[in-house]
Amino acid sequence: MKKSGKALITWGGWDGHEPEKVTQVFAGMLKKAGFTVEVATDLNCFNSLRKLKALDLIVPVWTMAKITKEQCEAVAEAVAGGTGIAGCHGGMCDAFRESVLWQFVTGGNWISHPGGDGVKYRVEICRGSSSIVEGIQDFELTSEQYYLHVDPCVEVLATTRFPTVKWYHSSNKPVDMPQVWTKRWGHGRVFYTALGHHADVFDIPAAHEIMRRGLLWAAEGRSIARRRKLKSSDFHSGAKMF
Repeated sequence: MKKSGKALITWGGWDGHEPEKVTQVFAGMLKKAGFTVEVATDLNCFNSLRKLKALDLIVPVWTMAKITKEQCEAVAEAVAGGTGIAGCHGGMCDAFRESVLWQFVTGGNWISHPGGDGVKYRVEICRGSSSIVEGIQDFELTSEQYYLHVDPCVEVLATTRFPTVKWYHSSNKPVDMPQVWTKRWGHGRVFYTALGHHADVFDIPAAHEIMRRGLLWAAEGRSIARRRKLKSSDFHSGAKMF
């Protein structure tokens, strides 16, 4: 996995997810791996496509909030060219709820966390699915258990079983909900983990290691794209997509 490069972390939105503390955790992981890390506290950092294309990794830490069409399209184009994108919990897949393009790029969107905070649940690793989870054992935590609508093309690395608590959804059959996944967007790599309601979730060794590996895996795609001279234009289409 790539162990150097340029990363951009941008944080904001709902304070309940401790975006500043989560940013500090992620910045620490990346700096320890040799990355130069820029931290932004607004979304103007998405205004320059040229700047985004020069990055190895984009890490959004935004819950809810709003992104402009132009900003989202710039991120999507940069990732398609090889820039990685990685994030956690509501910071990536409950960001910018009105943007279907954002949901398409990231692979899913939050729908509910039945039972709220304080639910004890199990994360089950999908054996052999990826080097990101190799050697990591199933584990339990007490937090928000994320129910998501998920792109069927994602590569699922870990799941959790619903229902854990009784609510309207629990009249359906049990389901194994993806909690960690990867996918591709053009030439770019996408990583997501639903864990991370608060920064202390990453005090759990398994959660910390999955996030660390996921960040590095996503960033690795940029150097591969450069080496192979891959471009986002390989995927361009004149058809209306949104």
